[in-house]
Amino acid sequence: MDWLTENKIPIDDMAENAFNWLQIQGEWFFDGLSLVMEYLIEAILWVLQTPHPLIIIAAFAVLTWVIQRNWKIVAFVVLGFLFILNQDYWEETTESLTLVLSACVVCMGVGVPIGIAAAHRPGLYRWMAPVLDLMQTLPTFVYLIPAIVFFGIGMVPGLIATVIFVLPAPIRLTQLGISSTPKALLEAAQAFGARPRQTLWKIELPYALPQIMTGLNQTIMLSLSMVVIAALVGADGLGVPVVRALNQVNTGLGFESGLIIVVVAIMLDRMLRVTGK
Repeated sequence: MDWLTENKIPIDDMAENAFNWLQIQGEWFFDGLSLVMEYLIEAILWVLQTPHPLIIIAAFAVLTWVIQRNWKIVAFVVLGFLFILNQDYWEETTESLTLVLSACVVCMGVGVPIGIAAAHRPGLYRWMAPVLDLMQTLPTFVYLIPAIVFFGIGMVPGLIATVIFVLPAPIRLTQLGISSTPKALLEAAQAFGARPRQTLWKIELPYALPQIMTGLNQTIMLSLSMVVIAALVGADGLGVPVVRALNQVNTGLGFESGLIIVVVAIMLDRMLRVTGK
C-alpha cells in the first residue's frame, strides 16, 4: 500500500494554488463585495444600537404581534429581551442580530431566486444538488480559511462564512415549495390565460410561502449556530464571551453567554414560526 500513499493526489497544493490565483485575479471583486457587506452590517448595527433599547424591544414586540397575533408570544419576546438587558448583554446581542439579519438579507435575496429557477428547471437542480450537499456537509471551520484569505479579520469574513453555510437551506426549501404546487392550480391559471410571471406571483409563491418562511426560520437558526465560529475570525457578538470563557475555562461565563444565545434563538423561532397559517 506504500505506492498508493507515495503517489498522493496533491489536493492541498491545487487548493492553495486556486486560492492564490483567486486572491490575485479577483482582488477587485472581493474588495467591492467586502465594502458592500460592511455598509450592510454598519446600517443594521446603527438601526439596532442607536435608539434606546426599550424602543427596539417595542419594535420587536409590534413585529411579533403583526406576524403571530398572539399576546403570549409577544410577552415572551419582551421578557426575553428584558432578560438580556438584565444580564448586560445588549450590545453583544445587537451585534449578533446584525450578523443574523445580514445573513438573512443575503441568503433570502440570493437563495429564493435560485430556488425558483431550480424548481422551474429540474436539470439545473440536479446539477446544483451535489454542490448544496458539499456546502452543508463541509466542516464549518473550513469556510473560515478562505474567508480570512479573501476578506481579512472582522465581521465581513464571519458573514461570508455564515452565508456559505446557510445558503442551501432557503434554496432547497424554496425549490420544494415551488415544485410542490399542485398541477391543477397551474393548469387552471394557464386556462385563464395567466402569463408565467403572473402564475409565479399569484399561484406558486403564495402556495410556497410556508416553505419559504421555513427557509427564513432555518436561515436564522443556522446563522445563530455560526455566531461562536464567526467570533474566531474577529466577528463581534455573543460568540466573543463564549470564546473567552473557553480560553479561560470559565464555566459561569460560558453558561451565561450560551444561555443568552439560546434565548435569542427561541425568541426568533417563535416570532417567525408561521407554518400552517
